[in-house]
Amino acid sequence: MENKRRQQKIGKVSSNKMQKTVVVTVDRKFMHRFYKKVIRKSKSFLAHDEKGECKPGDWVRIEETRPLSRNKRWRVIQVISKAVQTGPGLEEV
Repeated sequence: MENKRRQQKIGKVSSNKMQKTVVVTVDRKFMHRFYKKVIRKSKSFLAHDEKGECKPGDWVRIEETRPLSRNKRWRVIQVISKAVQTGPGLEEV
């Protein structure tokens, strides 16, 4: 049996409104073949977050896995950096 390496991507959590599922937005840049202009594209992936520790704005590493639901084929393997909390959620002392 071949042991193929699974794809990994780094992206930003854009939503955690579901139970144990987060939406991760992955950006990529590439050069247009004809116009030689840098183009930025983004794609969203549904990823499994077993511990429920990811919040919107966090940078995470996701890895390919077996299908966990109809659209969920990725899982969060590492939280790279946490989002900085600002706004009405923080109480000033």
